Amino acid sequence: LPKDWAVQIIKQVGNYGEVFERNIGSGSDLKIERGLNALWTNGGLQYAPPVR
Repeated sequence: LPKDWAVQIIKQVGNYGEVFERNIGSGSDLKIERGLNALWTNGGLQYAPPVR
């Protein structure tokens, strides 16, 4: 993998929150709330350790 593989993916499709909102969240016809799929700091279960 190239050194910037993660940057390229995020540039092309967005981060998790952007993908969620666009496809099933407030930006879609479904309008599903994040609920447990929210970040842990927002009451959800999602926690992503830093990539080094």
